[in-house]
Amino acid sequence: MVQLEGQGIARRIIAAIKQRIHGGEYHPGDRLPSSRALALEWGVSRTTVTAAYAQLIGEGYLLNRPGARAVVARGLAAAPIPKVAAPASERTLSDFAERLLALPAPARFQTYRVADLRYGDLNGADFPMLPWRRALNRASLRRTERLRYSDPQGSAPLRAALQSYLWRARGISCAPEQIVVVNGSQQGLDLCARLLLNPSDRFVMEDPGYVLARHAFAAAGGVAVPVAVDREGIRTDGLPAARLAYVTPSHQYPLGSVLSAARRRALLDWAVEAGAVIVEDDYDGEYRHGVAPIPPLQTSAPDTVIYLGTVSKTLSPTLRLGYLVVPPDLCGVFAEAKRLTDRHTPLLEQEALAEFLASGGYERHIRSIRRRNAERRAALLQALATECGSRLTVAGADTGLHVVAWLNGVPAEREASIVEAARAAGIGLYPIGPLYASPLERPAEAGFVIGYAAHDVDVIRRGIAGLAEVFAAAG
Repeated sequence: MVQLEGQGIARRIIAAIKQRIHGGEYHPGDRLPSSRALALEWGVSRTTVTAAYAQLIGEGYLLNRPGARAVVARGLAAAPIPKVAAPASERTLSDFAERLLALPAPARFQTYRVADLRYGDLNGADFPMLPWRRALNRASLRRTERLRYSDPQGSAPLRAALQSYLWRARGISCAPEQIVVVNGSQQGLDLCARLLLNPSDRFVMEDPGYVLARHAFAAAGGVAVPVAVDREGIRTDGLPAARLAYVTPSHQYPLGSVLSAARRRALLDWAVEAGAVIVEDDYDGEYRHGVAPIPPLQTSAPDTVIYLGTVSKTLSPTLRLGYLVVPPDLCGVFAEAKRLTDRHTPLLEQEALAEFLASGGYERHIRSIRRRNAERRAALLQALATECGSRLTVAGADTGLHVVAWLNGVPAEREASIVEAARAAGIGLYPIGPLYASPLERPAEAGFVIGYAAHDVDVIRRGIAGLAEVFAAAG
């Protein structure tokens, strides 16, 4: 047996490595850190680590390779970690946690061999790799005297660049101080929920609508008041008293309608009378197909509307970059909430986006992907018409990156079985049913949200061809 130098520390290193092997963090064949790296991590001498490794080699946990790092021995299966039941007093969760657990569980991510028609995914080939890399390089090479926490509202250059872009692209007039940079629109929704709603406060929600917005407000203790949507957007006749309304007026998610001028005015009047705040989610306002852009609600009522934007539909959802435009009186509290949440959004990506916006590269990129997605949209609509014919009714195709396909004559109760049949055929298909909060508003026919921005035209055609067979089998 190996004589261990600094036995207490060496034994702790041995126990930690064994725990990682049995817990499945280290798999057979995995290389362990070098003795130098592990010594630095633990703050011990290399001799202590070398002795610990030698002990593990002697016990058969590791294999020694001359001139190379030790690896985990073959035949060592991960052992299940025993679960110890904690007393109820130690397992008490907050009310927030209990509300969170009561929400429907999220769907598992899967891969599909033919096509995944999930909305929100983008084509990796569309990402502007070289311009973004140049922007990142310029940002990373910029020297600063000290590395420190940044402004929780976002970097000054990015907020200035966003101010200019929002004026050019969406007609929004605001001060940089009104902009709060967030880790994607979901963090923006979470901040709105925690700052604007108390438990039992009511919030108006489009029905159907964006589930993660509904969940964010419900987790904060808000009570959803679903309001039906039709071809003119959310219905504004008889809106109930509420503290907040969440809407997608430029492109209603998921049905695709645009809020009419009369209803825009009625919604804003209601907010003033009710003392409510409107959260306007402009999640894909850059994508208009042959129709004029709709000005945001925020341009008509900047003191009543919180505008929520994102680059997840233009650059990548992996970047987690979004922004809020808040009324002036709310700037301070949103900044403080952002500070307590995560100090600030990662600064390097903010600086790169500021460079990309200021150089004009972002808008050139948008023009490019707008053309590409118009081609994908045309291919999707043509394939649906050719392969499915009168079996389907397609809605919401004028804007955005998705359509809704209603399966004529097939009852809504069949959605789940059709989804399973599609997935068995290698196609990711997503039902519209879970987006409805009120069963009374749910149409009688089966419907599906079909995204198309992630695939090339050929993949879209193959996916719809396969989907047509599934729909045909469903009757």
